[in-house]
Amino acid sequence: MKKINKTNVARLLDKAGVCYELIPYEVDETDLSAIHVAASLGEDIECVFKTLVLHGDRTGYFVCVIPGEHEVDLKLAAKVSGNKKCDLIPVKELLPLTGYIRGGCSPLGMKKHFPTYIHETCLAHPFIYISAGQRGLQLKLAPQDLVREAQAMVCMLFS
Repeated sequence: MKKINKTNVARLLDKAGVCYELIPYEVDETDLSAIHVAASLGEDIECVFKTLVLHGDRTGYFVCVIPGEHEVDLKLAAKVSGNKKCDLIPVKELLPLTGYIRGGCSPLGMKKHFPTYIHETCLAHPFIYISAGQRGLQLKLAPQDLVREAQAMVCMLFS
């Protein structure tokens, strides 16, 4: 079995004393979707969450974490984040802003902490999957631990 190198996200969770599991999967460069990740892991898509970075007209950058098969409702995201309107940031801004690339963006360990909002369905699962900070590696952890470590607000981000 191949050794899994720890990511910055894993080191942050180690330091905080959080239990988690690093789960590798086969990357398909033509399909970086959470649906592909869930299929690769053999997991229900409802517990595989994706991390989206948005920019609001009043508060600036913020992060939304939602189940993989859903789309963020920009009106709801704007409302919960204190904005009138918001949009997903262009992919080219992701790496310089967060330190992560598309398909490997984690809500933990970004270059700078941004307000983070996690869809309320996360609490319905004993554990969820998020990116461990690189393509091909997911992090399995209790949603309550993610909420605490990301200093996140649990809310509705789609209807």
